[in-house]
Amino acid sequence: MKLFPISWCVFLALFSCVCSASGKRPNVVLIVSDDQGYRDLGCFGSEEVKTPHLDRLAEGGIKLTSFYVTWPACTPSRGSLLTGRYPQRNGIYDMIRNEAPDYGYKYKPGEYEATFERIGGIDEREILLPKVLADAGYVSGIYGKWDLGVHKRFLPLARGFDDFYGFVNTGIDYYTHERYGVPSMYRNNQPSTKDKGTYCTYLFQRESMRFLKQNHDKPFFLYLPFNAPHGASNLDPAIRGGAQAPEKYKALYPELQAQVATEERPRKRYGDKLYVVPNKPARRLEFVGSVTAMDAAIGEVLGFLEDNDLAKNTIVIFFSDNGGGGAADNSPLRGAKGQMFEGGIRVPCIVRWPGKVPAGVTSDEFLTSLEIFPMLCAATGAKPPAGVALDGFDMLPVLQGKMKSSRKEMFWQRRLDRGARVGNWKWVESARGNGLFDLSADLAEKKDLSKERPDMLAKLKGRFQNWKKEMAAAEPRGPFRDY
Repeated sequence: MKLFPISWCVFLALFSCVCSASGKRPNVVLIVSDDQGYRDLGCFGSEEVKTPHLDRLAEGGIKLTSFYVTWPACTPSRGSLLTGRYPQRNGIYDMIRNEAPDYGYKYKPGEYEATFERIGGIDEREILLPKVLADAGYVSGIYGKWDLGVHKRFLPLARGFDDFYGFVNTGIDYYTHERYGVPSMYRNNQPSTKDKGTYCTYLFQRESMRFLKQNHDKPFFLYLPFNAPHGASNLDPAIRGGAQAPEKYKALYPELQAQVATEERPRKRYGDKLYVVPNKPARRLEFVGSVTAMDAAIGEVLGFLEDNDLAKNTIVIFFSDNGGGGAADNSPLRGAKGQMFEGGIRVPCIVRWPGKVPAGVTSDEFLTSLEIFPMLCAATGAKPPAGVALDGFDMLPVLQGKMKSSRKEMFWQRRLDRGARVGNWKWVESARGNGLFDLSADLAEKKDLSKERPDMLAKLKGRFQNWKKEMAAAEPRGPFRDY
């Protein structure tokens, strides 16, 4: 496995170039949606979903169509984003969550305190992006989904952020802010139920605007990880099956509204009993409504940057934490959230930096979320953590069209499911299906070439095993690894 170390000399040269051109360090706005489908934006081909502000962001920047995350579900993907390291290297290579609620069980307060969802967290030795930016003089705020630990030593303020308002678990009800009946919203290090009843996207929008108004005159890092359009984590079968959206945004989709009804279906893992739940159009309506509500919140942030002459000196990055689940549209990709097929790990991504990144461009270069950490270090003048192996590289020259991507391979493992991409070849071995695919000719992964190209199959499996050895040889990190 080839790493992409950033030499200090190259870093200084890049930093000098950026500073001389702009006169000051760029601000950073990093926006992450939750379980959004590959096609669930107008600028990525949807003729249904209304995302005018994200579409405008794409018009002003670059749209990345071969952009991958490191894991096909929430927690490990977010851990990689903030560390610049594979989940298997930083120790968060599975979910920090409890299984019992999946079967309809509601924890008693005393029980919940001793569960893994309450005590697990990212290894305290890991150095997160806000910490390196803080050392470079940036003020950082996070508003939305944290998902990397609940105890104070794991919460955002202990990991480099200056301000936090959001929820600590992997999913919540959009209105009660509870995860399976347990309150999950925090302000900084303290639980809070003050805003219970208010749609959470509105709250993350409110707090982001407060942060920008207070800190727009200094270098800032705004991390805005929405929970939209993730399904509501509610034990009620009629709510749990999908996202939640305000009526004003659902009203924008009259064709779906006309098809809304209920049906009797069993709920996954709840047994054979039938429950009255929303039908498919109803679930899609909530999903697209939540995406449009999120888009409106993003629009207010972008509007503030423009109105205060900040847009030209602000790097804005948007992507989904993993492939779409539930009512999402991942076409033309195969698979969905939780899977090793493209629909689980290839996500929509947009990057805008006026004057540094070309506008209105689409790039199919092979890039990943591992490239964001080193890119932001180079762009802001933040010193990469000493002695820490990063698994990505500064992708800015690729975005600028000055060079081809250095990313030649990528590997994934989720429990017993495995995947690898080497060049344009993709290998999957999983409970949902196996195969070898040529992505240059078969993006939908329909034709298994394992028998036709046993040499290529052996090559990808061999590269995967080399990666596994490298991850095993890395300095061990918790909470899953035995050391």
